Amino acid sequence: MRFVDEAVVRVRAGDGGNGCMGFRREKYVPFGGPDGGDGGAGGSVYLVANSGINTLADFRFKRKFSAQNGEAGSGSNCTGKGGDDLEVLVPVGTIVRDTDTEEVLGDLTRDGQRMRVAAGGRGGLGNTRFKSSTNRAPRKTIPGSPGEVRNLQLELKLLADVGLVGLPNAGKSTLIRAMSAARPKVADYPFTTLYPNLGVVRVGDLRSFVMADVPGLIEGAAEGAGLGIRFLKHLQRTRLLLHLVDILPPDPEQDVAKDVRRISGELEKFSPELAAQERWLVINKLDQLSAEDAEQACERLLQELQWEGPVFKISGLSGEGVQALAQACMNRLEEKTLEEKRAEGMAAETKVPDGTAETADAE
Repeated sequence: MRFVDEAVVRVRAGDGGNGCMGFRREKYVPFGGPDGGDGGAGGSVYLVANSGINTLADFRFKRKFSAQNGEAGSGSNCTGKGGDDLEVLVPVGTIVRDTDTEEVLGDLTRDGQRMRVAAGGRGGLGNTRFKSSTNRAPRKTIPGSPGEVRNLQLELKLLADVGLVGLPNAGKSTLIRAMSAARPKVADYPFTTLYPNLGVVRVGDLRSFVMADVPGLIEGAAEGAGLGIRFLKHLQRTRLLLHLVDILPPDPEQDVAKDVRRISGELEKFSPELAAQERWLVINKLDQLSAEDAEQACERLLQELQWEGPVFKISGLSGEGVQALAQACMNRLEEKTLEEKRAEGMAAETKVPDGTAETADAE
C-alpha cells in the first residue's frame, strides 16, 4: 500500500431528533394532557489512534464521515433513540487540525487514545416540557440542534525512537534491514527509498526500540529538492539520530566531510530543534575497503570534521559493528528515559500548593 502521511476529511456529527407534540388520548380520560417526548441526541464523531495502522492511505478513498442522527420523540412521553457515535481509526502519531480555523485540535500519540472532533446535536424538547399551571395544553416544541460539521486535516508524524539521516545510497535501508525485520527496497541507484520505513530493533529479552528510515537528503532539500525534506517531519519525534556516511562514495571526487556538513545545514534549515537533537555519526560500507584503508579513511574524515559526538564504524551489508550499534542505541535510550523521569520528578517536587512552580533556590 502506498504511504500517505496527509489527508483532508469532512466529519459530520448526527443531528438531534425533534421534540414531539402529542396529547394523551385514552378512554375515560377526558383531560389527558400533553405527552410529547424529547428527541434523542445525535451521535458524535471520534478519532481513535490504532497501532495497527501506519498510513493515512485509506482516506484517499473515503473522505466524508457522518455519525447517526437522533430519532424524534414520540407520544406517551417516549424519548427518541440517541444516534450512535462514529469512531474513525487513524494511525498513532496523527495530528488533527481544523482547516477552517487552522486550530490544532489534538495529537494522538498513544494506542487507543480517543478524541471527539465533532459533537452530536442535542435532542429537541417535546411539548410535555412546557406544561404549566397556566398552560395545560402547550403546543410548543423545540427541534433538535444540528450536529457539528468540521473539515479536518490529518497529518501523520511517525513515532520512532531512532531516526536515520544521510545522503541517498548511504546505506540506510540496508542498515534497517540488518537491524530489524523491516524489508525496504535496496538497490544501487539513488532515491531507492521513496517513503519512510519503520523497523523494530530487538536487542534482548524485553528490550527493543523503533527505528525510522526516511528518503535520502540532498543539498537544497530545505528548498524542495529531492524527496527527504517532505518526510523529515517524521524524525521530529525521534530521540536519537544516526547520521549515516558512505566511506567510499561512488564519485571519487566527492567530499565526504563536506557532505556531512551539508546534511547538517539542511536539518538546521528545516528545523533548528531537529538539528539540535542528539546525533551520532555512523560510518558505513567498511566492507568496500581493506581494514587498513578503512581505518585511514575514517581517521581523515574525523580529523576534518572534528566530530564531538559518538562515532560508529559499521558495514550494514556484512553486519560488522551493527550489533554494537544497536546495543549502544538501546543503552542510550534507556538513559534518556531515566533522565526524563528524573526531570519529571524534580518538576513535580517544585510545585507549590496553588499549582504554580517555584525555582529550586527560591526562599
